[in-house]
This record gives sequence, structure tokens and C-alpha cells, in this order.
Amino acid sequence: MRIEQFGVEEWMNAYEMTAKYNIAETCVESLTVEELLSLSGNIEGSLDEICSIKLTYGEIPGSAELRRYIASLYGRMNEEHILVTQGGIGANFLAQFSLIEPQDSVISVYPTYQQLYSVPKAFGAQVYLWQLRPENGFLPDVEELKAIAKSAKNLKMICLNNPNNPTGALMDENFIKEVIEIADSFGAYVLCDEVYRGLEHETGNITPSIVDLYERGISTGSMSKVFSLAGLRLGWIAGPIEVIKECFLHRDYTTISCGRIDDYLAVVALKNRDRILERNRKIIQENLAILTSWIEKEDHVSWVPPKAGTTAFLNFGEYDIPSRDFCRRLLNETGAFLVPGSAFGPEFEGWARIGFACDSEVLRKGLDCISAFLRKLEGEY
Repeated sequence: MRIEQFGVEEWMNAYEMTAKYNIAETCVESLTVEELLSLSGNIEGSLDEICSIKLTYGEIPGSAELRRYIASLYGRMNEEHILVTQGGIGANFLAQFSLIEPQDSVISVYPTYQQLYSVPKAFGAQVYLWQLRPENGFLPDVEELKAIAKSAKNLKMICLNNPNNPTGALMDENFIKEVIEIADSFGAYVLCDEVYRGLEHETGNITPSIVDLYERGISTGSMSKVFSLAGLRLGWIAGPIEVIKECFLHRDYTTISCGRIDDYLAVVALKNRDRILERNRKIIQENLAILTSWIEKEDHVSWVPPKAGTTAFLNFGEYDIPSRDFCRRLLNETGAFLVPGSAFGPEFEGWARIGFACDSEVLRKGLDCISAFLRKLEGEY
């Protein structure tokens, strides 16, 4: 099986560890183990419990307690509707590995996490890209989806990423229902990568999950972004019981179980999710204000302001320099790190992704570096 190179991950792998100011990271500023355990109100007791864990495989689909807490993130799920995976990336792969056949067609929003369209293509499916365009607020066109769906043979799945990475765009409930109506007319699944769900920028606005709106909806989630625990490498699939059973059968070939200590720590986080979300939304709100103020001062940088999540797409197209060259020079000359738009596809040349949920001081210094670099570019013309 041949698979396309993963543009964003290859870029991150090559340069991330050399960055002085990593403003490409997509997670909200990560918690330490001590910070996480302090939420329990009994660090010593928690450490004693961790030390007493016998390092067996544990409950193969994930502990019942963890799956109950994950299910509580949805409106109509219980633990039987949840399967724990190795990160959100493991969840997306397993869902597609379990459901997509070579004769199927898949429609995916674009740009998004490349896995959503490159994996089914590698399995032999016909993949159609449903493009997000800045002139439409980086929301796709439903009429275009209808046209693609009509031309697709054996449409099996529509892949969404809501809130969207890299643009920060957000599909509201009415929009999602329009997508569902189209999917349902073809008997297709809707797989929605919802790893940023819960980080909506408008106070009190929580996007409904696809599994609460559609009987063939499949949600993938993760402890990485919303809960600031990427180091746990723990995610999940939520969906119809028959889908979970199929994924469990295929999971036997990829994963026996996830780590028991990771499982324990994820339970601690989910028990205290309101406190973590309060912390993380505050970081996002403060940092988004910093980023917005910076954009307003830069005459030759534009954007579509994000509605949710931790990332935004910045347009540096007026500088007429390939995005990879732009980002590579920026890193080499200042230590500030962005992801070039071309890593998401050639259509996004002139753009770059920024992750703004890092430490606020890192963000400020990184933006100062970009400004200094832009002044240098302007002096070269």
C-alpha cells in the first residue's frame, strides 16, 4: 500500500524541535503531571494509586470508567458506544480502516488534517475534496457537496473536521444538519474529527456532536487539544454500536490496549474537565486578543478570524514568497515557527498556520519575530 507523504507532520518532524518560539503547535498549553494531579485535590493519594497499578494490558477497549466519562461528553452515548484508541489519529485511522473498501467513495473537507483524505485514498477508495474557501469564511458550499455526492460512486463516508484545523472555521448545527441530509440520502456515514470541540470562542457556545445529530454519525476525539494532554496519546471513537464492534475487530490488528496509566490520568482530567476547560478557554481568549491586535497592526497580513479551536490561517501572499521558503527563513533567522500553507496543499500557497494557544509570552515573542522578519522582507524589495 502506497500512501501520500503527510505534509504537515513531515514539516513538524523536521523543524519543531529546533524552534525557539513554537507558534505552530495546535494544543492548548500542555499540563504537567503535577498540574493534572493537583486537580484531584490529593496529589499524594493519586501518586499512590498510580504506583499500585499493575502494568497489565488492562481492559482492552479502555476502562469502563474512562468510557463512561467520554460518553458523558455527548448527549446520547453510553460506554458501549465508545472505543478508546491511541490518540485522535488512531481513532480516525481505525474508523476508516474498518469501514472503507476499495470500491467506495469518500468526500472530505479540505484543507484539514491530511489523514482524513489520504488514508482512504491509500485504501483504494475514490476521494473527492470539498474545499474550504476564505471568501466563504472557510466554510464549504453545500451545493458543491450535493454535486460531488451525485457524481460519486458508492458514497460511503463524508469526512468533516469541526472545528476546523487549520482555519478555525466552525460549522454550526444548521449547517451540519444540511450535510447530514445529503449523507442520509446516500446511506453514507459522516465521520467528524471533533478534537477541538469544546474550544468555541463564543462564550457558552458548544457545537453539537455529529453522533447526537445523525444515526450514522461517527465522532473522533482526543485528550490532546481540548484537555492539554497530548503526551497521553489517548483518543476515542464514539458512534453506533455496530460501528464500534467493527472497529474493535479491526483494532485487534493494530492495538491490544492503551496504557493503564494513560487511562488513569485521562479519568482524572475528565473528572475535572470543567476546570481544565475554564483554564484553556481563558488562554485562548487572551491569546486570540493578542493575535487579533497584532493582525490589525500588520498592513500586509490578512486572515479570516477563527471561530473555534487553537489555530488560524494567516495570509502572507502580498510578500510574494513561497510559503515554505517564508516559514523556513522565518525559523532560521528568528527562531519563530509556523506551518506553511503549501503543507496542506498547493491551493494554500501564500498562507501559513499559526497555533495561538501556547504560553502567552511565547506567542508575543513569536509575533514580534514575524514582524521583524516582515520588515526585513519589505526592505529587500
